[in-house]
Amino acid sequence: MPDVLKQLTYSHHVHAPDAPALDVRDLVVSYNHVLALDHITFQVAARERVAVVGPNGAGKSTLFKAISGIIRPVSGEIRIFGEPPGGHICIAYVPQRSQIDWNFPATVADVVMMGRSGKIGLFRWPKKRDWEIVHDALKQVGMADLKDRQIGELSGGQQQRVFLARALAQEAELLLLDEPFTGLDAPSQQAILDILDLVKARGVTVLVSTHDLDLAAQHFDQMMLLNRRVVAYGPPAQIFNAETLIEAYGGHVHAIKLETDIPEELVLADTCCEGPDEHRWKK
Repeated sequence: MPDVLKQLTYSHHVHAPDAPALDVRDLVVSYNHVLALDHITFQVAARERVAVVGPNGAGKSTLFKAISGIIRPVSGEIRIFGEPPGGHICIAYVPQRSQIDWNFPATVADVVMMGRSGKIGLFRWPKKRDWEIVHDALKQVGMADLKDRQIGELSGGQQQRVFLARALAQEAELLLLDEPFTGLDAPSQQAILDILDLVKARGVTVLVSTHDLDLAAQHFDQMMLLNRRVVAYGPPAQIFNAETLIEAYGGHVHAIKLETDIPEELVLADTCCEGPDEHRWKK
């Protein structure tokens, strides 16, 4: 079974009272002695929705894998509701679609049931209540009619909705989505945003990596500009400005003087994981 379709084996950590959903302190991660994350520090309060943005190679995927316990940092500390990663049934991690083997012979319902494995326990069969939870999750994301379809037969937007249903079935409290909007048309993106509204209403804390700065600024409580280190972190209105964008994206940001009432326009060109993607921000 492909690693990204496996449900990690979790123990049941007890959440510390009043602890933030996520507390990352002085985190350092490297691959083959190449620095991927450089002394990352930030906190995410419970129920917040955070967009993590930055150029290719900024460390967004690495950060999510460290939080979920998939990779081990060189140094630093990660706490999820007061406890270290790797032992939490409450974390749901959805990788980039390009990292998933869509030829794996699993139905939509099977994939969503994988979210229940931490609740069910090893070597135990799902009970009627587990299937009820799976079917309810599929209904909430509008995928109940496709429950018997092979996961690889779905469109990109439908596949993302199935993984969000898996997070709902898992009863996740911290959801990590790596580039969920990449390659999706506008209606499919809106469907994902609607589901994120649903999980937020349930009290789930959400971190999403994206290349779409406009989407991040419009739909998220907090934004993190990441380029191996935290360039800026806070409400979009505070950090979405020329200085922080240029610091995060470097030579990919160009200031152009225009003969209009707008004093300048910043054009940000960045290459996303599945093709060129251009964003424009006006000052």
